[in-house]
Formats: sequence, C-alpha cells, structure tokens
Amino acid sequence: MSPSPSPSPGLSPSPTATVVHTGRRASRRMLPLGIVLTAFSALLLFGGIAMTAGLGEGGPDLKGIGGIVIGLFMGFISVGSLIATWSARKASVSVDHTGLWVSNGKEQNVILWQSLAGVGLHWSQAKNSMKVYSIELCPNAPIDRDDPVLWPLVRDEEPLHPTLPRLRYRLPLQVGSREALVTAIQQQVPQLWLGETQREVGHVGMPDRKGHRERTRGASR
Repeated sequence: MSPSPSPSPGLSPSPTATVVHTGRRASRRMLPLGIVLTAFSALLLFGGIAMTAGLGEGGPDLKGIGGIVIGLFMGFISVGSLIATWSARKASVSVDHTGLWVSNGKEQNVILWQSLAGVGLHWSQAKNSMKVYSIELCPNAPIDRDDPVLWPLVRDEEPLHPTLPRLRYRLPLQVGSREALVTAIQQQVPQLWLGETQREVGHVGMPDRKGHRERTRGASR
C-alpha cells in the first residue's frame, strides 16, 4: 500500500469546522502546579547557595551543595514544564469535510478522511470509576509514525482488520469534548463510523517518546 496522502502546505480547517480547544483545560490545571514547583526549586537553589557560601549560621555545608543540585534539577524540570504547557495552551482539534485537524499550538496537520478505513470510539474504566475515552482513527495505508504534529497520537497495536496496518491514530478525549467530536465526525463521515467499543483498563497508553527520539535523531525536519 502507498503512504497516506498529505494535505497541501498552508491549508487550514474550514471556517465552519467544529473546534475543540484541548490545550486550555490542561493549561489551567498544570500552570499553577508548575509555578509552585518553580518557586520551591528557586528557594532550594538560593538556600543551597547561601549555605555553601557560608552565609548561614555555619560554614559551607554538604547540605547546601545538595540543595543546589536538587534546586537546579527541579528548576530545569518545572521551567521546562511551564514552557511546554504555555506553548500548548492553544492546542486544538477541528473536524470538517476534509478530515480531523490536530494543532499543537505551533503547527497543525490533518488526518484526511480519504486516508482512513474507519473511525471509532473506545473507552476503558479508570481507577476512579470514571470512563476514559479515545477516538480511534484506522488508516487504509501506512502512515508516518514520526510526523512532527501527529506522532503523539500514533499507536502500534493489532489492527482491527487483517487488511489494515498495525499503526493507527489514537486521540485521547478530555472531559467535555467527547460528545462534540463524536457528533462532528458522525456528521462528516457516517460511512466510516465503527461505533463504540470497551477496551482494557489503561488502553489509551502513552506516545512512544523514546522510539520517536531514536528514529528522528539527526533527522532534519
């Protein structure tokens, strides 16, 4: 099978597309935590510097060196998390006649309806008794597992049909977005809708970050 077709550069969702802003909820939840962690790491860092320089009650202390190391480590993680969360605040998913558009806040790409053999809704039970949902987009041709925008959605699993590739797109759904996206997809491509299926606990999984880094190491994108 030939690779799935790609959209022409510069295209964007239709003005009448259904748009779900996926980054806003995550930003509201993660930004306060990132700010608190950044402030705490700064206290550890400056406290460690003061102790190491002998500005405290005693002279230079190994505890001060430990504070500096821990503060730097926590600061690196918390600042990186803040930057990533802030950058992703404009992330969204749009559905129109062309396909399902995914924006990470900086770039966007589209999964064309013509490149899919089916679309379904999967769910599993979480530990807190809530249901976790995902949109499953099954391609009719091989896909690029390291696409700059779409790679976090790619999962490698047994295909739903022997004629389909192992790789598929999985879009985890946030609370409140399921009904709008499902309705929009059913309106646009009712012929592709595969229905709703219960899966094992934790079916959403995680993106293959390690594999993505290894496969794209040294690649220019």
